[in-house]
Amino acid sequence: MARGTQMDAAARFGPLRPRLIRVAYRMLGSVADAEDVVQDAFIRWMGTDRNAVREPEAFLRRIVTRLCLDQMKSARAQRETYVGPWLPEPVVEEADEEEDVTLPLMLALERLSPLERAAFLLHDVFGLAFDEVARTIQRDTAACRQLAARARDHVRDARPRFQVEKQRGLEIAGAFFAASRSGDMGALGALLAQDVSFHSDGGGKRPAAIRPAIGHGQVMQVHKALAVLFGKYGSILLRTCMVNGLPGFVTREADGELQTTALDIEDGHVTAIYIMRNPDKLRHLH
Repeated sequence: MARGTQMDAAARFGPLRPRLIRVAYRMLGSVADAEDVVQDAFIRWMGTDRNAVREPEAFLRRIVTRLCLDQMKSARAQRETYVGPWLPEPVVEEADEEEDVTLPLMLALERLSPLERAAFLLHDVFGLAFDEVARTIQRDTAACRQLAARARDHVRDARPRFQVEKQRGLEIAGAFFAASRSGDMGALGALLAQDVSFHSDGGGKRPAAIRPAIGHGQVMQVHKALAVLFGKYGSILLRTCMVNGLPGFVTREADGELQTTALDIEDGHVTAIYIMRNPDKLRHLH
């Protein structure tokens, strides 16, 4: 009987797991941490009187959100000692998937308090009513409205004004790869906006820029130096794809490790380049 009950609990949890991981990842910016939180929620679900739970998805979402809020307190302290720019772990999407939270928005969410982030994600991204948000984060409805409004003000500029069409974005990503690896600085320069920025996350584990490069001139200087290395050691394109909602690509670099590149594109020009080199944040892509 107990085994049958456990199997039933697992069968009811299974279809909800992907949605719960989406919530946890957007809260934490880490695939591994999101999976750990959802597994913890599953263990708690197994020990719950499930006959008393009318809405399993809402019940589990509350557990996941509260676990994330607890974890975010320690995560903030860890990021204060992080080496170089911190970027969220890259999520590579399948061709038919649409991402509701792009990488620039994920970075903007980092500036919010944990409660602001939770209220914004649950209401603005996942579409929950404020009454449900209030039950989830254990605040009253009016407070949740204020939290979401403050969050909206902070992240407004990070939401894309003109979303590039996916296929066009992937074509630009392919052209960016070809120009940057071949050393064709003329073609590369033509792809970049004047206010382009360059961000790379090595986490102290692989070489990466300690500070972002800002502006067309600085970013071109970075790529001139990189072109020499690419020409000497090579860089293998594995696939062009959407990375955290942005056009980009996955490569295998000379050290044998993976790397992701995501490009923020407006009006046909690259306005920001996000490169993930930290091997700890790329394990799930292997």
